[in-house]
Amino acid sequence: MTFTPYEIAFLDNAELGRLATIGPDGTPQNSPVGFTYNAELGTIDIAGYRMSSSRKFRNLARNDKVAFVVDDITSREPWRVRCLEIRGTAEQATVPARTGPAGDPLDSAIIRVTPRRIISFGIDDQDTEPHDLVPDIRDA
Repeated sequence: MTFTPYEIAFLDNAELGRLATIGPDGTPQNSPVGFTYNAELGTIDIAGYRMSSSRKFRNLARNDKVAFVVDDITSREPWRVRCLEIRGTAEQATVPARTGPAGDPLDSAIIRVTPRRIISFGIDDQDTEPHDLVPDIRDA
């Protein structure tokens, strides 16, 4: 299993992630995206209304290396964050037509992220003092 049960629950409850791709000139592009965890494949599937014409989608034709981050703030006092960073490769894929949260049709093109390295922080440990937390870093 690529992700722990705690990480899967975190992904399933998150509404937004950030996908970093590499543009044609080598400049990183970071985009907020909607996503789903694909339990069958162990991937992150990113969909959108005009995905196939987006820069992030086109960037993958040149360079398939990506980073994907989901994070949140669970407390401001004391300061406590949770973060899941996924480094890996992505591919352009297609899926059957779906609709987005507003009922509008989504593009059948998606970005499918395959994890190669996972950095998890504060997701499965709410008892340790925030500044004493240690990231769980592992290859997928």
